[in-house]
Amino acid sequence: MTKNSYISSIARIFRLRRTASPGRLSTLLSFTVVFMLAACGGGSGDGGGGATTTGGSQSSPSAASTPAEGGASAPLAASSPAPASGAASTALSVIAPSGSVFYGMNGHVNAAGPYTTSTPEQQLAQLKDLGVTLYRSDVSTVAGAQKLASVAQMMAESGVTVYPVLLQQLNFPDENSAYQASYTLAQQIVNVQHYAYYEVTNELAPECLVGWVDGVNSTDYKNDCFQIARGVIRGLIAGIKSVDPAGKIVIGGNTWMHLGLDVMLANGTQPDGTSGHPVVTWDITAWHWYSEQGDITHACGTLCYNVIGTLQSLGKPIWINEVGMRPNFPGTADQAATFMANNMMGALLAIAPQYNIQSLQVYELYDDPPTGQGPYGIMLNDGVTKKPTYTAVKNFIATNPR
Repeated sequence: MTKNSYISSIARIFRLRRTASPGRLSTLLSFTVVFMLAACGGGSGDGGGGATTTGGSQSSPSAASTPAEGGASAPLAASSPAPASGAASTALSVIAPSGSVFYGMNGHVNAAGPYTTSTPEQQLAQLKDLGVTLYRSDVSTVAGAQKLASVAQMMAESGVTVYPVLLQQLNFPDENSAYQASYTLAQQIVNVQHYAYYEVTNELAPECLVGWVDGVNSTDYKNDCFQIARGVIRGLIAGIKSVDPAGKIVIGGNTWMHLGLDVMLANGTQPDGTSGHPVVTWDITAWHWYSEQGDITHACGTLCYNVIGTLQSLGKPIWINEVGMRPNFPGTADQAATFMANNMMGALLAIAPQYNIQSLQVYELYDDPPTGQGPYGIMLNDGVTKKPTYTAVKNFIATNPR
């Protein structure tokens, strides 16, 4: 999540106050205050501001964690380099699902705190108890890829499929250098382990917004930032495909109404109004939805939008791969659990056939440590204690098998 995205919520409240009813305005202000407090724990970057709140989400790696740029001085025309020597790893097995992928869970296998103190075997037991079959986890280094592969191989034997989110920052001077470095990073990670699915980046849109905007229109984004983001995404996809051509690409999930980035990628357009730029293709569109964001078919900021309808128009299956409760949800733990089951998972399940939603993935298994983004988990950060939301998620999945 980004702090500026929380700040933008306040701006939106004051824009709405002329038309909102007193009751609705009071509710909006309450949400904004509590989520501003939650944001103080840090986030995945605060560049560019943002429209309302963004997801709890996978953290971005530090600059030190990204590998040295490979071929950064190459011209843009050479932006599809040949695989590095030994890049093709045909002997690697593939971590792939054997059944449904409809219900999943988010985790941070490579993070410190509860994901370290709780063993992979304990995490697997909890995932099995919940009835989920996908486990989403971030990775940004070769060492992280090796740890994730070990966990993925163990869990696959018990029917839980791990898939990685490849993270990359936007601290590059131009699109080509972003492409080259990301291509190399993806090759390094995929050479460790092949997966059925690879997600590329996580919530990049807020980093490129021009300010307190909805994020729907191309003009809501900074042109240079968007170009670098496009380079990162293109490079990661090409690097993955150079090593594992069969792997399916999940476009990195964004949240709220930040639709413009995906639309521009798909259309070959950019914020300066020009067209004819590289078109990005992918297999699955990911999105994130949180408890204060309302109705995904009618989400309102400056204007109101059918977010899920726009995503469907991109022509790919949709994964809501972060479905979560804000830590300071204005209610009791039991009320939060009921809201998660009815207003989050239930509401999304009800529209799944209409909008081709093929997976719901809860955010997240454990609360972050105090230095993290907040208690987003359905369990405490001791890795043992279950919140009421844990039981609500478990019962919902059991009652609504897919």
